[in-house]
Amino acid sequence: MSEKSYRIIQWMTGDVGQVGIRHFADNPVFDLVGVLVHSKDKVGKDAGEIAGIAATGVVATDDIEAIVAMDADCVFYTPIIMDVDTVCRLLRSGKNVVTTSGFFHPTETFREGGEQIRAACSDGGTSFHAGGIHPGYAGDILPLTLARVMSKIEKIRVLEVVNVLTDAPLDHIDWLGFGKEKDKFLSEPTILGLGTVFFAQSMYMVADGLGVTIDNVTSALEAAVATEDITHELGVIPQGTVAAQRHEWTAWVDGTGLIVLEALYTTTTPDKLDPPWSLGKTLYRIEIEGDPPTALTLEGVERADGTMTHPGYDWTAMGAINAIPDVCDAAPGWHTHLDLGLIQPRGLVR
Repeated sequence: MSEKSYRIIQWMTGDVGQVGIRHFADNPVFDLVGVLVHSKDKVGKDAGEIAGIAATGVVATDDIEAIVAMDADCVFYTPIIMDVDTVCRLLRSGKNVVTTSGFFHPTETFREGGEQIRAACSDGGTSFHAGGIHPGYAGDILPLTLARVMSKIEKIRVLEVVNVLTDAPLDHIDWLGFGKEKDKFLSEPTILGLGTVFFAQSMYMVADGLGVTIDNVTSALEAAVATEDITHELGVIPQGTVAAQRHEWTAWVDGTGLIVLEALYTTTTPDKLDPPWSLGKTLYRIEIEGDPPTALTLEGVERADGTMTHPGYDWTAMGAINAIPDVCDAAPGWHTHLDLGLIQPRGLVR
């Protein structure tokens, strides 16, 4: 198995897709054979140029028909939102699909799409899997891994903290609704709020892994405002407008809030917020109340020179990429994290 390689197509080249290109170019287990792009200005460019590395010999195209016709073992599919029809077409063409775009665990919300994917896998003799960092790792795999050392579980809390100014593209400021009036922000749909059905998949996976049934999932939203203007490269978040937001999703089991996912997104430090939430640095933290009380934190580490780039996009990409060999070698079908079991990453020591 250590000598086996897999022919890979990279579908889209945003932040996550570029991580994929860099890894596929460097890891001998993978052979990058095709790259599909959306932007016209990327067409005709070498994949290495797009991803900021040396030339790979693979030229990016926006010709979907040519990509679908290409011979490959797997498509690493990384748009923000999954197009089920496109994924099914790829599966029927004989290519396995691993994605960061959704369908991490079967819930009623994804029943129809799940049935389409399973049928496409059967038709194409292929497999499908979704992974990432959250959902797809921090909110589901890590809690279940930590549960392995517990005697009793009373509550599981998963905390995500993201400093948008330092650890995300600056266009996320407007995208996430920062700079809005507080009342307007709280009364309108939010990007993270619209993602409830995706975060819920993590909770259902944990519940399934623990052998319990979720009765319902509830959500809550709070906002903190800036106590002074917060300037950034693209503009300013005015004093008195939303500068931090806190989302909470709770999975209820037998009347108890058993699983809680909390997302704290900020653009500044606590001393510039009202209320002055103490958010800490970007991280994922799993806390389990029970016997014994236990916690685990996933965070980036400073380099020897004191610098640190939050590896969120790397984690997102690699959480899925490292499953590609197992997915390609599996029997046809939609394979969740619970189906695949312990992933055996290949080619990481090189």
